[in-house]
Amino acid sequence: MWWAFPAFAALGYLLGSIPSGLIVGRLARGIDVREHGSGKTGFTNVLRTVGLRWGVLVLAADLAKGVLPVLVARLVSDDPYVQTVAGLAAIAGHDWPVYVGFRGGRGVATSYGVALAMNPIAALVLLPAAAGLVAVTRIMSTMSVGLAPLLAVLFVVLAVMGIHPWAYAVYGVIAAALLLVLHRENLRRLLAGTEPKLGQGGELREGPPPADS
Repeated sequence: MWWAFPAFAALGYLLGSIPSGLIVGRLARGIDVREHGSGKTGFTNVLRTVGLRWGVLVLAADLAKGVLPVLVARLVSDDPYVQTVAGLAAIAGHDWPVYVGFRGGRGVATSYGVALAMNPIAALVLLPAAAGLVAVTRIMSTMSVGLAPLLAVLFVVLAVMGIHPWAYAVYGVIAAALLLVLHRENLRRLLAGTEPKLGQGGELREGPPPADS
């Protein structure tokens, strides 16, 4: 079933490219969310610029963009690496969407959606840690950069134990590395103590878009 790899890479990428945050920003406030706050289209920036109700809607849509390609791939092929390709392609689509000039988000919710489809119990186990990081720091990016390595380690451990395929561990490591690279500016601001907290950072941007858009 060699054709499943390019087919699901394409499916994942095209689904992931659906610009949920951009669509919601246009419908809710008539704005391009990429011109505000972090310049990204994900949940955090929509929360800052449009509000909680709309942010939750974007969160659900971005999660679905990760879940659906993996579930469809599983129905068609019994090769877990096909699921991995579909999931990683969905993240790439979210981060660099073909429909809107390759300027998207950082893929946190979509990455988690892929993990949720691969191993729901393992993914759900991480939620208390994610919620705890946000509750203590009141900074969303601490959840993003903290959850990524935890997911990678957990998925590798489960693969070593034979609980799920090594393809899922490969996914976890690649997804975590990509998330950390795309959050490098957030990491710098966290270290400098200048990262916006919840309710901050939704102002109109000045200058060019972020370099990793």
